[in-house]
Amino acid sequence: MLAAVWNGRIVSESTLASRINAARNAIGDNGEDQRLIRTVLRKGIRFVGTVREEHKPGAATTGVAAKQPRFALPLPDRPSIAVLPFVNMSGDTEQDYFADGISEDIITGLSKLRWFFVIARNSSFTYKGKVVDIRRVGHELGVRYVLEGSVRKGGSRVRVTADLIDAATGKHLWADHYDRDLTDIFALQDEITKKVVAAIEPKLLEAEGLRSQNRSPEDLDAWDMLIRANSLFWRLTKDESQAAIALLEQVVQQHPFYAPAHSMLAFVLLVSRQGGWHMMEPQVTQAANLAARAVELDDSDPWAHLALGFVAFTRRRTDEAAEEFQRALDLNPNFAAAHGFLGCALAFDGRSDQAIDHIEQAIRMSPHDPQNALLKAALAAAHYQAGRYAEAIGFGRKAIQQRFELTNGHRIYVASLAQAGQIDDARSALARLQELHPENSIAWIERNVPYTPGPMAKFLEGFRKAGLR
Repeated sequence: MLAAVWNGRIVSESTLASRINAARNAIGDNGEDQRLIRTVLRKGIRFVGTVREEHKPGAATTGVAAKQPRFALPLPDRPSIAVLPFVNMSGDTEQDYFADGISEDIITGLSKLRWFFVIARNSSFTYKGKVVDIRRVGHELGVRYVLEGSVRKGGSRVRVTADLIDAATGKHLWADHYDRDLTDIFALQDEITKKVVAAIEPKLLEAEGLRSQNRSPEDLDAWDMLIRANSLFWRLTKDESQAAIALLEQVVQQHPFYAPAHSMLAFVLLVSRQGGWHMMEPQVTQAANLAARAVELDDSDPWAHLALGFVAFTRRRTDEAAEEFQRALDLNPNFAAAHGFLGCALAFDGRSDQAIDHIEQAIRMSPHDPQNALLKAALAAAHYQAGRYAEAIGFGRKAIQQRFELTNGHRIYVASLAQAGQIDDARSALARLQELHPENSIAWIERNVPYTPGPMAKFLEGFRKAGLR
């Protein structure tokens, strides 16, 4: 079937499955009943319906097609989502505008995430006021994911709920609710929109990564390979970081004009370096070239500017890094990673209060994000540079607990304990760090940890107290 329909072009099995589902849907069948199109185990697909010639004009051959007024659409080649109009459960029709505004703002926010295909408002809102079957919505709009929600107002309080669903399986991937005072209705809409959009992005990328794991490497296109690499990398271990880099290098080689692969590879190389897993200086140059190429291919990609910002941060050019991170935020105001790494750059330059504001914003926007282990280590660095060593110890400990193999968490934890006068604990923590990273030394830190000169001197002061040479 693949050869006959696609003439030898390589497509994934999921593409074939989606087209079979579309054929079934078009004639009133489905994958559970298989009354007309049947899957025969280890053989293929077979049409088993009775065929007859119908002379009446306009009559349907199966007698059931009229029940399906809309045809299924094929899934796009990237994650696709529809935001249904949020249901007003307040009993006050005048609150419809608020529920509609939440839905419209979330659609706009998701549309800025270039990873995703987002159904436009006018199509999503055709389901307003209707009881819908999420799987049917997925078929009719050609999307894999659906976000639905509700708004309930009571007195001066409002509760907004949101629920992300896999339209193919009906599985609920994420849900949350937001209780707020109705003081400033527009500010409230904006706050909830940001939180929902920021929470959805990592969940969709995680879901896509899990889907790609069940397919052979030969069956993956550029997008799938990118998502598989993303899923591997955010486990934040040395081996899986190296596997992600190898996969991204393959994507860049096979798809030299695909901007997201260039920006993601640059980002992964640099974050891996900060984790202490890769120490070669040529990787920084490689990442810089990749980031520049990503911006050249697509200047409107926020990930490309995130990568450029990280290059500048790694080279201790904080102002330049801040400009690139801000450019990423201008392109996508809900970009939690850009807030987070802007905070990292500021923390390593000793601008502690500004750094804490941005890092806390990133964590608020994406509270369950795997990168938050990195951000907690950066929070520790910000408090350390401000002389708040007890807070630095607390955040350093949290970073280690979340991702033990990340050496940057161990480094700030050692220095903070030493500066707090807990020398025995600092020496014990340093011994654990040296087991994880035997190359760690004063000279290595000076070469590879991107503190600017003043903050670097203070950071090394803690390490010398702990006994590092």
